[in-house]
Order: sequence, then C-alpha cells, then structure tokens
Amino acid sequence: MRPLPYERDRQGTARSAAAVPLSSAKRSFIIAPQWIGDAVMTEPLLRRLYARGERLTVGALPWVAPVYRAMPQVADVIEFPFAHGGLQLRERLRLGKQINGQFDAAYICPNSLKSALLPLLAGIPERVGYLGEARVGLLTHRLKNPAKGQRPPMVAFYSALSGDTDTAHDVPKLQLESSDIETTLHKLGLSRLGYHVFAPGAEYGDAKRWPASHFAELATQLELPVLLLGSGKEAGLCARIADPVNAGRPGHCINLAGKTSLTEALCVIAATKSIVTNDSGLMHVAAGFGVRQVAVFGSSSPLHTPPLNAHASVLWLKNNPQYQPPLDCAPCFERSCPHGHTRCLNDIRAADVLQLL
Repeated sequence: MRPLPYERDRQGTARSAAAVPLSSAKRSFIIAPQWIGDAVMTEPLLRRLYARGERLTVGALPWVAPVYRAMPQVADVIEFPFAHGGLQLRERLRLGKQINGQFDAAYICPNSLKSALLPLLAGIPERVGYLGEARVGLLTHRLKNPAKGQRPPMVAFYSALSGDTDTAHDVPKLQLESSDIETTLHKLGLSRLGYHVFAPGAEYGDAKRWPASHFAELATQLELPVLLLGSGKEAGLCARIADPVNAGRPGHCINLAGKTSLTEALCVIAATKSIVTNDSGLMHVAAGFGVRQVAVFGSSSPLHTPPLNAHASVLWLKNNPQYQPPLDCAPCFERSCPHGHTRCLNDIRAADVLQLL
C-alpha cells in the first residue's frame, strides 16, 4: 500500500510522512479501536512505533484492553471509563486532565469524533489520525480517509498511521507469558494441545455465524474435547452446540461462554490444538497467536479482514468455482441474510472444515 499523505496542519506547514518527528524519548498514546479483532490488527502499527523508540501507552475500553496486554511492546494500558455511544464529555474532560502533559504524540485508530477529543483535551501536541466526522480541527497530522470501496486491508489501514511506507505485508503477532497460560490451563483442567476450540459467535449478526448444528456435527467427529468460547450473550448459542453432542458423548463439549475473562480466553486459544471460528474478533486473536485455524466466512469478505496466519485456512463459498449456483449476492455485509437462505454459510459442511483441521 502506498502511504497516504498527511494534509497540511492548521498553520499551513506541509506535513509529509517523512516529516513526522521521531525521538527515542517520544511518549506516545494510542487510542484503540473498540472491537477485539480491530485491536489485534493494530499490533503492526504499535510494533513499528516501538521499533523507532517510542514509549507506548494504549487507551482502550475494558473489553479490549487484555488484547494490548498480549503485546510486549506496550508499556502501559489505560482502561477507559467510557461506554458504548454518547459523547460522555465529562468523563473525557476528567481523564484528559489526569493525563495532561504525559504524552508527546497520539495515534487515533478509530475514525469517530469522540475518539479524537481526548488527545486534544489532554494537550497532546501531535495528534495523528484519519479525516472523518469533522475532525479537521482535532488532528495535527491528517491522513485522507479512503473511500469505502477503496479502503485497504485493515492492518495496512492502521499501520499507515505510523507514516511509514511499506505496510502491506504487516502481520499481527500476540504473545503471552507462558506462566499465565499454564495458570489458566491448570484452573480449567486442560493441557497444551489437548483440546480444540470453537468460537461460534459473531457480534455483527447471524449472517456471519456458521450454523450451530454444523458446529455440533463437527464436534462429534473430533477425538479431542471441544471448548466453546464466547461472551455471556452467546451462552445459549454454545448450549445448542454442546447439548446434543454431550447427549451422545458426555463431557465432550465444554461450554465456557461467559465463564472466562478475555485474558483467560486468550490463554486457552494460545494453547489449543486448533480453532474453528467465524469472521470474528477471536478469529484475529487466533491468527495473532499463530495457531492452526479454520475461519468460516459468509456475508463478509476475507479479502478485507483475513486471518493473517500461515496456519490458517479460509472457507468462503464466494471464491469456490465448484459451488453452484454462484453466490452473486456475496459479500453483502448484512447482519441477516437479505434473501433469507444464508447459503453462504449453510452450504459449508462439517466435512469441509474437518479436512482442514
């Protein structure tokens, strides 16, 4: 990807990528995205900043913060006291006052107006981000936001905030302390590579979820136990997988949805023999740990947010020339199938996934 040029700052001084001042003492504040998968995809950006001597502090929502604790280049993580939606100006003013004077630069990953407010309120002199939502006056280093149909893969999109040139081949990498993994496995009565993981959820909607019945059929064909990971909201979905499997093979499926912290879920994924996911945040987590994985895509596209992992396989009927009739409707990027058939997921068989594990 070619680097996107910075616009001129408010004083009219030209700011190119090469002109961003670098310093081994630079204290940088990264405003994290609000989704787990996007957080993983910012890791190459952080690695680039760290490599040139910047000390990194990440500001993240609580449900995303554990991802950044799995990035060794991050010196500190500040958990934001914010919730979904709303400007929450009072909370941003309070936090801005607390961190005022602590940072030299801010890299703002989300495109929203509110995400760019905190660095301004904190008096951070350099504020780097993409144009969007009337943020011109909030940013000192502004990248042009590509049109929706021309946006590069998300890893390159975030990496370009560094101002570096060649970001097209960046691959996210996560790392946990071995002792933390062993502690979690001991707590859950597990051993490394002694189980498979299924992550059947997808926050976006049904059109990204491989059917529970297909997950259940696959589980019955695996010799090792299967752990089901997800949020508390996905406990019922995971029960629809575990219950019929356990009826025939008691204890074969362990439903952990809503029963682990995200940190524990990361540890479980890092030590699994393999994982099967939809296009979801945990898909990107698994890719970051480099574990063997199969990612099932339906309404979305692996051309934009693939699992960047040498041990990953992707199943997407859209690019399967043998699948007939062709999926002319894919990718639709809808939450629910607009045609009511969801062929893009229903027609991916358990056997198709099994042969890739």
